[in-house]
Amino acid sequence: MDNTARKPTLKDVAALSGVSVISASRVMRDAPNISHQLRQKVEQAAVAIGYQRNRIAGSLRGKTTDLIAVIVPSMSNDVFPNIVDGIDDALKGSSLRLVLGMTKYDDTSEEAILRDMLTWNPAGVILSGLEHSDNTKEMLADFSGPIVQVMDIDGDAIDMAVGISMQEAGVLIAQHLFARGYRRIGYVGAWGERPTRSLKRRLAFEAELARLGAPIIASVILDQASSMQGGADGLKQLLARNLGIDAVFFANDDLAMGALFYCQTHGISVPHDLALAGYNGLEICHSITPHLTTIATPRYEMGHLAGTLIRNQRNGAASPAQKTIRMAQNLIVGGTT
Repeated sequence: MDNTARKPTLKDVAALSGVSVISASRVMRDAPNISHQLRQKVEQAAVAIGYQRNRIAGSLRGKTTDLIAVIVPSMSNDVFPNIVDGIDDALKGSSLRLVLGMTKYDDTSEEAILRDMLTWNPAGVILSGLEHSDNTKEMLADFSGPIVQVMDIDGDAIDMAVGISMQEAGVLIAQHLFARGYRRIGYVGAWGERPTRSLKRRLAFEAELARLGAPIIASVILDQASSMQGGADGLKQLLARNLGIDAVFFANDDLAMGALFYCQTHGISVPHDLALAGYNGLEICHSITPHLTTIATPRYEMGHLAGTLIRNQRNGAASPAQKTIRMAQNLIVGGTT
């Protein structure tokens, strides 16, 4: 076939595979109740002639595309890449494909990204967190497809939510530090605490410390993005107040690791002089010395379940009876506490 030849069509796929155009279309749309033999025959024919379905064309006719709109705050560490990997793996073997947008924890950006993605008539929407602007909630209220909110379950889901309790995480860390004998405890956060998930964790952490009789001594909330440099900067600011702090909880593991490296550079013994704890259970936490105390979150599993929920509904499955699915998080005690 030369460069001037026409592009292969669905009719060509049907002819080569020996099935009707309707049957070929059902396979390409990943419709339910298709035999493995039929699917294999049609997909092999499509590959053989180089047929590619125009996914956007369906939206121009008012039909749903095979796109899944996935909106996350950032891809700068392993937190959200793990979730996106889980979603992508859940969609494998189907015609569904994810498209990704990043908000940097900015409501206006989230609104603009969602508005653009909805013009493609996606098959579903996956986004992080339960708190969104009024404009975002209005757009989602008008969307007829499945919506899955990931990461957080402390609140009301628009449609479905898959995640963990931020409040539980704050309580777990507070109880651990208190049980280890720490009484002058501080906190370091980032992103201007725009992610309400970290705010929920901090408030629960503070409330539990107060209940235990060891109220938090001081907090530093950085406006900058969460990073190892931010963790070092935040700890430096906290220690400069000379409050005799003996332990610090960090909003994320990358902040805590930056603080650990700061301590090692400046002769602060961890945990003898200062205990450090993070959140998320990033893989690198187990590769540093001492290992970081943190809470491991099932990020890949969250993404995989979110993608599976969307895929199942696309295939005609009923909505799950349980709209909010709570997943387990585990305290990992390392050498930093």
